[in-house]
Amino acid sequence: MTTSTNSVDAMKPTKSVYVARLLTESVTRELGSHAGLAFDIGQEAPPARAELLERVADKDAAIVTLTERIDEEFFAAAGPGLKVVANVAVGFDNIDLAAAARHGVTITNTPGVLDGATADHTFALILALGRRIVEADRFIREGNQWVWGPRMFVGLDISAGATLGIIGLGRIGLAVARRARAFDMRVIATDATRPLGSTVEGVEIVSQEELLAASDVVTLHVPLLPSTRHLINRETLAAMKPGAYLVNCARGGIVDEQALIEAIDSGHLRGAAIDTFEGEPQVNPELIARPQVVLTPHTASAGEATRDRMCRLAVDNVLAVLAGREPLTPVQTA
Repeated sequence: MTTSTNSVDAMKPTKSVYVARLLTESVTRELGSHAGLAFDIGQEAPPARAELLERVADKDAAIVTLTERIDEEFFAAAGPGLKVVANVAVGFDNIDLAAAARHGVTITNTPGVLDGATADHTFALILALGRRIVEADRFIREGNQWVWGPRMFVGLDISAGATLGIIGLGRIGLAVARRARAFDMRVIATDATRPLGSTVEGVEIVSQEELLAASDVVTLHVPLLPSTRHLINRETLAAMKPGAYLVNCARGGIVDEQALIEAIDSGHLRGAAIDTFEGEPQVNPELIARPQVVLTPHTASAGEATRDRMCRLAVDNVLAVLAGREPLTPVQTA
């Protein structure tokens, strides 16, 4: 689908923007209000690789999501006129930043607009795990006969002194910490930018070793980088407190899923909640088969207002760059 606007000045050149996937309804409607721009808009489903490369050709800008691989081949297909690629996400591990720098293309992302929604989802998963909500729901839906008893679906008392360990105390990590403190949890965190022993909003910065050993729930809020790929592996899982839970609303590659399955099967971990997956959108069937694992399809930012803000920020970054201004939220490519 293509939408365009007529410029008041017929001589004014029209710039073209490829939008790889449908944005939210309100933001898509707004695209027609931008004079001098023509938008080539894809479908809700991710484009096939061949379609992506064909439709980005000769465009001035592109708006993409994490499902699109933005690499040397993409930039070559786009041609020298491509000025900016706006990623509708905080993460940008789908983008080859070195290739972008070689081609002189600005890369932007959408930080700061999804912190609350992601923190809400994270804490919802913590509660679902600790109180075994999904297991209990499934138990009833399957038609099992039951009578209340003292041992039935006993879980973690979140608000009775449980400790939450946050790996990565950035904006989202801090938002999760605020929610946890409202539930009277003890909160500790690791963060490479903060000194050990310091305190941030009541959260003590500790070593990773201390955090893993002390936490009843460990939640991940770091980007996927070479240094964080499989940060959670057999060794770090073995270092976690027996009976603890793991929550991942960051990136799938941070967790070695097979090692996680082994830790759950052995009884060392009590369960896990996962919103992002190593082979996304494919999900390891062994995770699906385990009732102690709560699964959501990368929906941590799926609040209506939040998704609107993400899409609008991506569009605003494109508008800024094409107008010769600095982008609002650039990603460092050099």
